Amino acid sequence: MKKLLLIIVSIVLYGCLGMPPTVTPVTGFNLNHYLGKWYEIARLDHSFERGLSRVTAEYSINSDGGVRVLNRGFSDVKKQWQEAEGKAYFVNSKDEGYLKVSFFGPFYGSYVIFGLDHDNYDYAFVSGPNTDYLWLLARTPTVDADVIKRFTEMSAQRGFDTSRLIFVEHTPSQ
Repeated sequence: MKKLLLIIVSIVLYGCLGMPPTVTPVTGFNLNHYLGKWYEIARLDHSFERGLSRVTAEYSINSDGGVRVLNRGFSDVKKQWQEAEGKAYFVNSKDEGYLKVSFFGPFYGSYVIFGLDHDNYDYAFVSGPNTDYLWLLARTPTVDADVIKRFTEMSAQRGFDTSRLIFVEHTPSQ
């Protein structure tokens, strides 16, 4: 009975570690170049970021060698900042942009970098375990139109519904 329970728990816990079949993680990934602050430029809507503007993600090394993740956004309704701290670890090799991230104890979800400015790490296209999760991240609060076009085209080709993209406001509310 214990063995069956362990198998079921393993399937549930690792069930969110997949990725859309059309998404392939970048290779030649360098975590040290990826660390630091990123601005969320666009995303698909989901409950844990709904209504947030000025969203950022900051990545640093944890004492255990994993990645500390600090997501931050401003709620215009509540007129306050909201933060979520998590942890991430590589799923396969450290040069592949495929990590598992957790904000809730032992439960992990996929963080798949499928597009990346390999020269300067200025922008990243990120997927979750399925086509309901999608982000465009950048080192600055705005990006050139060609980056948004490339992101939208690559995402649409991979089955994401880009008509539902939310473009994140980064100017202070009045």
